[in-house]
Amino acid sequence: MKLTLIIALLGANIAHSEVITLAPQPITEWKAVYGVVETRDRIPARARIGGTIVELDVSEGDIVTEGQRIALVKDDKLEFQLAALDAQISALQARLKTAAEDLVRGEALIQRGTITAQRLSQLQSQVDVLNGEIRGVEAQQLVIKQQVAEGEVLSPKAGIVLSVPPAKGSVITPGEGIAVIGGGGVFLRLSVPERHATALREGDEIVIGEGQTGRLAKIYPQIEGGRVLADVEVAGLGDRFIGRRVPVRLPVGTRDALMVPQSAITMYGGIDFVTIEVNGEPMRRAVVLGAEVTRDGEIWLEVLTGVTAGDVLVTDHE
Repeated sequence: MKLTLIIALLGANIAHSEVITLAPQPITEWKAVYGVVETRDRIPARARIGGTIVELDVSEGDIVTEGQRIALVKDDKLEFQLAALDAQISALQARLKTAAEDLVRGEALIQRGTITAQRLSQLQSQVDVLNGEIRGVEAQQLVIKQQVAEGEVLSPKAGIVLSVPPAKGSVITPGEGIAVIGGGGVFLRLSVPERHATALREGDEIVIGEGQTGRLAKIYPQIEGGRVLADVEVAGLGDRFIGRRVPVRLPVGTRDALMVPQSAITMYGGIDFVTIEVNGEPMRRAVVLGAEVTRDGEIWLEVLTGVTAGDVLVTDHE
């Protein structure tokens, strides 16, 4: 009598419930990997001349602006060369002064007919030659002064100092890196197994950490060590620690699954049940649940066993 009453009540509730015919639905397959926080640009600040680092203005983690001095390289030989050129210019100027005085006297003497025009021309040529030699030495001096000025190592871009390999007092060669500057913002760089490479698409939404999402911005064409590199743009990604690892889930394909809304699942004795309509009567079935998917703000769960395609699911209509 009691069993008949319960079935009758459940049958009456079907009229006030929502029914869903189960059919396979595509769901996204996700691959868990780690992304590494990287700067968009990684540019070395290089020394333009060889010498000794006499000043080192930055260390790892410092924020620099474009063109900011980060080190000073000094080569004592350049100072000696400048001193030698100064002495050479002084000697040439002394000779020029004497030659100019001789030219003035020659111009006075030629009016009296004491010297020939050829001799006057020689005096003029001597002045011109000395002026040319002085200009040549001054040009050499400018070159060396420019080399001295290039001892200042400047930041090629605004950003954060990632590494400073040499120390103050180190002897370096032209072109050697003094610091590595990271700039242009940060992104996540992924290293994905090559078997998933064809499933990746630029513009795909990527799940990062707990609920945060990003956009797959670039997939690199070259495969190295069986892995593909990809970059993900993430809004508000912190740049305090470059190289930090962040858990990421990638969409690598789709598969068909039977899905039921979370509201249709009840638990008795630690076992999950759903209600199926069989010949117009409700019947509870034990199910094993799998992946969880959110659709239109509602949580759906994959059913691994317990129901089949075509079964009519009964859910409470609230």
